[in-house]
Amino acid sequence: MRKIKIAQIGTSVFSHGLSVFDSLKKNSDIFEVVGYALPEKEREKFPDKIAWFDGYKEMTVEEILSDPQIEAVAIETEEIYLTKYALMAAKAKKHIHMEKPGGLSLSDFTQLINTVKANKTVFHTGYMYRYNPAIINLLKRIDRGELGDIISVEAQMSCYHRPDCREWMNTFGSGGMLFFLGCHLIDLIYRICGKPENIIPFTRSSGADGINSPDFGMAVYEYKNGVSFAKTTDCERGGFMRRQLVVTGTKETVEVKPLEVACGATSNYTEYRITNSTDWSAQGEKIRTEIFDRYDPMMRAFAEFVRGDRENPYTCDYELELYKLILKSCEIKGENYESNTY
Repeated sequence: MRKIKIAQIGTSVFSHGLSVFDSLKKNSDIFEVVGYALPEKEREKFPDKIAWFDGYKEMTVEEILSDPQIEAVAIETEEIYLTKYALMAAKAKKHIHMEKPGGLSLSDFTQLINTVKANKTVFHTGYMYRYNPAIINLLKRIDRGELGDIISVEAQMSCYHRPDCREWMNTFGSGGMLFFLGCHLIDLIYRICGKPENIIPFTRSSGADGINSPDFGMAVYEYKNGVSFAKTTDCERGGFMRRQLVVTGTKETVEVKPLEVACGATSNYTEYRITNSTDWSAQGEKIRTEIFDRYDPMMRAFAEFVRGDRENPYTCDYELELYKLILKSCEIKGENYESNTY
């Protein structure tokens, strides 16, 4: 099996750039890490993160993109810069793994997708729950029709962030927490239910610690036969263990709760319950997964897509429609926003 020569562009404080770089290093049987770049003054902004890259070559973005031996890049900058550097990589005809969900510009994201499609290169995004074994099982059951017609999806992903992180949510304008973490939930709802007939946003500020950022994010999605919702906050004590996904169908209900139980730096397990009885007090079947790594399956899948071993089931068209749905849910307005209608 040939190794994929890859470099990473960027990292951040509150996202998963360091974990992704660790995964690239750990999976040395499939990746050869050529180097890394720290754009947007990240060396000065995040001095305590630099040690993660010790032993690897620091390069400029231009050196990475102009090196013909580097066929893939991981774009892990702060969220507002993701599309900027992914577009540069796309124009250089590199295969791309990009942290979710992208920057704040629809026109730039559209150009990114169009460039990737024209080059026929891989575009892969960091929606980690796509590789959660309970979610994988659930999606297979849905695709096989075992849940029947889907009535609703209830998705929650909250936590308790320190005040500086809640203040940082202002970076995303009206999107706040719904843009930052709620995008994971919107991805699940869109994958299961498709495009909604209507979206009702409910982003608010809790005012906790005197911070007025949009740290409470919620959106309701109306469909022909039901209503689904995504809810996320970063001021909920115990929120991590209440992260959950409940999918109700006409034949079966599946509840994944909590989405992850941490048992190590990146090791987790999760539990899900399948209920198909109509008895009032039906308990259903409770299943616990094996321990899994949050990032390794994601990056190993990216390698398979780059090598051509299999196709990415999340197409460029899917990613663009998902991104539009996120912007609409967050009421993020900007250029070409009016074309983002449902």
